[in-house]
Amino acid sequence: MSRQPLLVIAAGGTGGHMFPAQALAEVMLRKGWRVKLSTDARGARYTGGFPHSVEIEEIASATFARGGLLAKAMVPFRILKGVASAAMQMRSDRPEAVVGFGGYPSIPAMSAAWLLKLPRMIHEQNGVLGRVNRRFAPKVHGVACGTWPTALPDGVEGIHVGNPVRGAVLDRAGAAYISPGDYPMSILVMGGSQGARALSDIVPGAIANLPAEMLRNIRVSHQARAEDHDRVAEFYASHGITADVQPFFHDVPARMSEAQLVISRAGASSVADISVIGRPSILIPLPTAMDDHQNANARGLVEAGGAILMPESLLDITTLSEHIAQVLSNPAGALQMSQAALSVGVPDATENLVSLVEMMTNRE
Repeated sequence: MSRQPLLVIAAGGTGGHMFPAQALAEVMLRKGWRVKLSTDARGARYTGGFPHSVEIEEIASATFARGGLLAKAMVPFRILKGVASAAMQMRSDRPEAVVGFGGYPSIPAMSAAWLLKLPRMIHEQNGVLGRVNRRFAPKVHGVACGTWPTALPDGVEGIHVGNPVRGAVLDRAGAAYISPGDYPMSILVMGGSQGARALSDIVPGAIANLPAEMLRNIRVSHQARAEDHDRVAEFYASHGITADVQPFFHDVPARMSEAQLVISRAGASSVADISVIGRPSILIPLPTAMDDHQNANARGLVEAGGAILMPESLLDITTLSEHIAQVLSNPAGALQMSQAALSVGVPDATENLVSLVEMMTNRE
């Protein structure tokens, strides 16, 4: 009996890296591969949704972006220790391929794969390569891009595959859209793991500012950071608005498919989910995102007419409220936005990425 081929997935840091990694793991397992996830302690917090048969390897990594002088001085040593550990594991349990999704926890496994000359590739979710993927782009056999066009380093060619979405999102792909009207309507508010504060400051007031006849039909699902939870929940309650406020929704695909409107940051995974399910959205890119990559992520949806782009510099209660009312008072326009969002979705992104992995390892 032949040994099952092994895929090592290197990812970590945020859900934006981990969700597409999870999508690839799900399909590769179904195809008979073994899958290991190489991440660090921070990335391991996002592994709850991964299939149980995925082996989780926590390997030391570090970033210069956090900590004091001593912590920064220790970064190279932590990374070297992680690379040595990853290389030892790959020597004893040799993978057929290594795929990196970015984030500093992916550094050890990608470095070890390069040292051992293993088949390797990276997937970049955003319209601009992150720091880690930018470093590895010239050293891999393929660069798969989730957002197109993606700004790439000179001499590096990318392949547009789309952003893999989890199975729970695919199950809702193209779910029938109920246009807004004089009946209960849902708004889903997602701030992402970073930068949810501005949305918690402005969105509740903008919703409360809607015309009374529209507001009586509104229900809100609002993802807010733990430190903002109480004030956001209390604001909605004091204005008589039915709202479910949580730090993290485990059922985002279900809530999104039931929503008439999504208000969200423009993280790559959020944009992919919105376009695969097909919902009108108001996108507020995180202004501190490196190289303004969230603006690049939003471009396709906005240009197709599926989303309204609202820079945070222009974010205020009155303007946002007007945008919300504009969508919810125009059933035909909202339906058109949902169809435009679908037109830029790539529901087969995971299959596209799987095909690249199989080509790289000659296992088509």
